Amino acid sequence: MSERRRNGLPAYQKIQRAIRQRIEAKQLKPGDAVSSERELARIHNVSLMTARHALATLEREGIVERRPGAGTFVAPPRIQFNKLMSYTEQMASRGLTPSSKVISAKIVEDEQEIAARLGLGAASRMVKIERVRLTTDEPFAMETCYLPAPEFSELINAPLARGSLFSLLERDYGIELAYADEEVDATVAEGRVAQLLNLRAGAPVLRIRQVIYSSKNQPVIYVVGVYRSERHTLFIRRLR
Repeated sequence: MSERRRNGLPAYQKIQRAIRQRIEAKQLKPGDAVSSERELARIHNVSLMTARHALATLEREGIVERRPGAGTFVAPPRIQFNKLMSYTEQMASRGLTPSSKVISAKIVEDEQEIAARLGLGAASRMVKIERVRLTTDEPFAMETCYLPAPEFSELINAPLARGSLFSLLERDYGIELAYADEEVDATVAEGRVAQLLNLRAGAPVLRIRQVIYSSKNQPVIYVVGVYRSERHTLFIRRLR
């Protein structure tokens, strides 16, 4: 029996595409069970080996995760440290539809520590954008971005609910983002952050602070991201 579609697409890719489409359509969410190898083989009329290969490839890509004795489940989104990516790019690479809720966008000043991280004077004016980052319509992170106001004041009116800040900077401002220096630590959600992320006060969260630089080695964005610890997996590849 041939396990190729009429258009030449290998059967294992047909299975993968079907699973990705269900994730993108929010029929499957992180933590949901995926059909077993035997079920997939029966549904798609392929061999058990083909179904196993489809799931193994999705697992290597971080789309699903296998739990011995329990089955295969949709994996939580990964935060990858080996590549600078926007939240929109991260989610899109997982086949998920990202969105954001803009909490505030305004000009601030007298935030000396943050100004210093951007190489600005202590009393410098900055754009401050607060967004709740969503995946499958559920809160994933609270993200606050700071940028120098003289260059980026128009961003307070930018349509950032569904758009990417990275893409906007590259497209409208001609800025090529190159790398980021990051600090990662564990903390707890309190007050307003806990409320916006639908967490109890004191729940554990991961905090990532980034200074993002342009290709001209100029600091452009300072970002503080607070991530729900049960909604993601950190993925770090270390090269020797």
